[in-house]
Amino acid sequence: MATHETYSISDLRDRPEFAGDVAVRIWNAWWRQDGHELAFIRGLVDENFASTGLPQALVAHDRDTFLGTAHLIESDLESRPQYSPWVAAVWVDEAARKSGIGAALVQAGAEAAFLQGFDTAYLCAKPAVSAFYERLGWQRIEEDVEGLNVFSLKRKA
Repeated sequence: MATHETYSISDLRDRPEFAGDVAVRIWNAWWRQDGHELAFIRGLVDENFASTGLPQALVAHDRDTFLGTAHLIESDLESRPQYSPWVAAVWVDEAARKSGIGAALVQAGAEAAFLQGFDTAYLCAKPAVSAFYERLGWQRIEEDVEGLNVFSLKRKA
């Protein structure tokens, strides 16, 4: 998909060996504390392999070393079904943070949406990290939706 100086961003379907890394990272970040089993999250990740559209998982990697992930999914907030698709579950391993990987993953997620024919991509974020997305050009369209801010990014003409 995209190659940068020290890492690449690939579709998980092209790098299936990273599926376990993706599942463990997002499980630990968002699902474990709610009592979900890792196998459940692995099942969600594996849905990418049967998809030609949504969901679509992206992985950042330095050759065979996993660095991060982002996902393009149909919906990330049940209370906002009118918004689709969403860039979600953006995760960068701690040692690789502050190197531009997160920004590149978010951009790659939006570009994947645009390549699938969508004119707008959405994401939600905690207020503490909202400025990060605004610096990337995302527009805040709602505040405090289930404790999160909602953003959109429109395809450039």
